[in-house]
Amino acid sequence: MSLDAALAAELIAWYAEMGVTEALDETPHDHFAAPAPVRSAPERLPGQGQQQIRKPAVVAIAPPDEAAVTARELASSAETLEALRTALAGFEGCALKATAKNLCFADGNPEGRVMIVGEAPGADEDRAGLPFVGRSGQLLDRMLAAIGLTRKEHVYIANTVPWRPPGNRTPTPQEVAICLPFIQRQIQLADPDFLVCIGKPSAQGLLGVTSIMATRGRWLDYDTGSRMIRAIPMLHPAYLLRKPLDKRLAWRDLRTLKAALDGG
Repeated sequence: MSLDAALAAELIAWYAEMGVTEALDETPHDHFAAPAPVRSAPERLPGQGQQQIRKPAVVAIAPPDEAAVTARELASSAETLEALRTALAGFEGCALKATAKNLCFADGNPEGRVMIVGEAPGADEDRAGLPFVGRSGQLLDRMLAAIGLTRKEHVYIANTVPWRPPGNRTPTPQEVAICLPFIQRQIQLADPDFLVCIGKPSAQGLLGVTSIMATRGRWLDYDTGSRMIRAIPMLHPAYLLRKPLDKRLAWRDLRTLKAALDGG
C-alpha cells in the first residue's frame, strides 16, 4: 500500500506519540513470517552425564520498597526546590528513568497560589523536559486562561511521576509509589494554597481517591506536612481531548477553583 505525504506524516506522528521513536533498520521486516528459530541442544557441563541448561546471570535490582525508602530519604533531605530537582535527577530507583529522554520536574511559578499535579509526561513533555507542553498542555493553558490564570504568574505545575512511561501508558501503582515522596516534598516546599490533582493516578496517589469521576470538583483536605490545604481532583486534559462533551464538567470544576481563589 502506497502512502501519500500527508498520510505518512500522520502515521509517523502517531508512532512517535505511542513511543516508537527509534528506527531499528532501514527496511521493514515481517517478523511474523520469519521461520522459527532453531534451538540448539542444551550445553553439557564438564564431568556430568546428563545435559543441564546453564542458567543466565541474574542482574540484581533494588526491590520497590527499598527504592521507596531511598526516595523518602532523598526527598526529605532536600531543603529547596532546586535541591529536590538535583536529588530527583540522581535517583536511580525508578526504571522509567532509563527509557525517558528528560526529567520533567516542573514549570510555572513556584510562588503561585495554585499547584497542579498531573500523572506523567507524554512524548512532547519528554522532549522538552517540561510538564504539560503538548496538546493536553495547550488545552490546560486555555482552561486556566478562562478563569484568569497563567502558568507564568499564578500556577506551578508538576507530575506525580517525572519520567515518561514508554508508549505514554499510565504509570503503574508501583511507579507512582516509588516517586510519591518526591512530589509530596515538592508540594511541601512550594507551599501552595490550593492543590489541583489532574487525572486518576495523581488524585489516587496524593488524595487516596479511587474514582476521579465520583470525586472531581469536590474539595478535599491535603496535609502538606507543614499545614492543611484544600485539594480538588479534576479531569485530565488528555481525557477531555478524547471526550470533548465532558469539558462541561471541567468548566464546573474550574469555576469551583475560581470561587475559592476569590475567597468564596
